Amino acid sequence: MREIILDTETTGLDPARGDRVVEIGCIELENHLATGRVHHVYINPERDMPEAAFRVHGLSQDMLRDKPVFAAIAAEFLEFIADAPLVIHNASFDIGFLNAELERAGHEPIDAGRAIDTLEMARKKHPFGPNSLDALCRRYGIDNSARQLHGALLDCELLAEVYLELIGGRQPALTLEPNKPAARQAQKTRRRKTLKRPRPLGARLNQKEASAHHELTKTLGENAIWNIYFKT
Repeated sequence: MREIILDTETTGLDPARGDRVVEIGCIELENHLATGRVHHVYINPERDMPEAAFRVHGLSQDMLRDKPVFAAIAAEFLEFIADAPLVIHNASFDIGFLNAELERAGHEPIDAGRAIDTLEMARKKHPFGPNSLDALCRRYGIDNSARQLHGALLDCELLAEVYLELIGGRQPALTLEPNKPAARQAQKTRRRKTLKRPRPLGARLNQKEASAHHELTKTLGENAIWNIYFKT
């Protein structure tokens, strides 16, 4: 089964108000294994870069000035994703932006039903959150230390690992570096360290309460489980 991990970076939050896509990242999975095929492109948004967006992804108007416009890369992008399911964190955001760009370029929109929304998956699995990509990386012990700024391809790499956890957990063979035994070995299930107090907490029962409890357990018979604790 072919799937595409997908992420975008944009100039803002609302394509209806003129915000545009500035970066697309895609990673191809086959049966939940990375094939090594990626699609990554920076895009000239044909407009200025708001300061708030620049602080998120670090892509300036000057950096993007000589990059292709979306219409020039649309066909290659559509060819790469083909008809595969699209694994996206907060899918409505990315699909909304991509469809606005596709419409502007004269292409058919992406069917939102193709999206596998990892944010929705995370909310069902962890209803008390938080469920941002960074929070899920921390939850699953995934190293996101390189994510100082948002970046479409880096975020895809992290999301691929998060996705594998959400669908049931990684196995040693599930790696984003295909056919590398050392990488597979490095992906063995991480064990969380159990924190220990420097000294145990003291008893919270006073002597009167402890004596009353001891007297009560005597009435439960010699096979009562409490007798084990009193002997230790």
